[in-house]
Amino acid sequence: MVTSKTPRTPKDNVGRALDRALNAGEGLLRLTPTWVPRSFLHPGKRIKLAPTDWYAYGAHRGGIDERWFASTTEAMNDNREPDEGLSYVSYGGERFQLLEAVAEAGASLIGQAMFDKYKRWPVYSKFFDNMGPIPHHMHQSMEFAALTGQQGKPESYYFPPQYNNCDNNFPYTFMGLEPGTTKAQLRKCLEDWHLGDNGILDLSCAYRLKRGTGWLIPPGVLHAPGSLCTYEPQWGSDVFGMFQSLVEGREVPWALLVKDVPKDKHQDLDFIISQLDWEKNVDTHFKEHNYLEPIMDKAASAKGVEDRWIVYGTVDGEQLFSAKELTLQPGAKCTIKDPGASGWITVQGRGRIGKLNLQTPAMIHFGQETEDEVFITHAAATAGVEVENTGSEPLVGLRYFGPDVHKSLPKVGDYRK
Repeated sequence: MVTSKTPRTPKDNVGRALDRALNAGEGLLRLTPTWVPRSFLHPGKRIKLAPTDWYAYGAHRGGIDERWFASTTEAMNDNREPDEGLSYVSYGGERFQLLEAVAEAGASLIGQAMFDKYKRWPVYSKFFDNMGPIPHHMHQSMEFAALTGQQGKPESYYFPPQYNNCDNNFPYTFMGLEPGTTKAQLRKCLEDWHLGDNGILDLSCAYRLKRGTGWLIPPGVLHAPGSLCTYEPQWGSDVFGMFQSLVEGREVPWALLVKDVPKDKHQDLDFIISQLDWEKNVDTHFKEHNYLEPIMDKAASAKGVEDRWIVYGTVDGEQLFSAKELTLQPGAKCTIKDPGASGWITVQGRGRIGKLNLQTPAMIHFGQETEDEVFITHAAATAGVEVENTGSEPLVGLRYFGPDVHKSLPKVGDYRK
């Protein structure tokens, strides 16, 4: 098995290496696992990383609790590695960043319109997998993130059954604030930051997490993700602000509340609160407006083949990302034809996609390559890609898309129809 010792292709050779990989894969690129640690969380140990490697970055960096997919977005961790969060393409004993590949051949990889508008692959997805809950936090809007030279981060959740054999410690997520909550009450929580538990969860409501469902989380909305392993298509940014001072007995430093706030506003409580979308946080119909259940795409499904929407809807009227779950029964074969590029991760079974093998790993050592992740370029997606189940159990793959790809997308709540 190839390890991270595979030589990195010099930047001036990326174009030639990319051409070879695209020709061999007929528009599909093999991606290697991208691992990200978080110093303030405990790994949930369900993302197939070998037990010996949870602290591969060093204990001081914290445990690895995330795997990022088709990412051209850097992880904004303290003391991070120079390429932390960035996905690598692997072919023929060489490897280079997907970020570099998009810079070389953006139009054919992600589509002319997307490349012209964003000059990058502007989204990514991940598994985040924790033993317990994440602190109640929010992600800044584009407006507030721009104050620190960054972009905002709307995001979405899907809880894949294949990666949730157990609940871990707290399979509930606090979201938003109880209707009627006042800004003065929230301000008091920030004033009490250094007293231990600042009590912000007393102002919120928790929802039990259900395998095979999901949520759409706009920027500026508080949320404290629970302990189910989560597939998370999102905008290509890593901004956040933690509003909870103590979680599972662990201190959350003030620095994590203001890490993406202008320095002159680090003690300005009113400014910090103003980053929240207040109306969305105190929405009396929060679940109705944010909860997702899969919707069958009948036009893309057939006998032995189910293609389901798992992430859909818009954020403030914009189609920013979406995702589907493709399931093939043993022996089934189909051609998926999408209007845009996608990042693919296999979550069950084995088979092939185009000329590339698919195999869901049982265990992955840090630095090893796998056969479960693929980037489907715009050129390949629009031409059509054949997927076949060659195993004895269902072959299941998740794929996520970038902005404005689909002419028609289900709306939040359409699963009830």
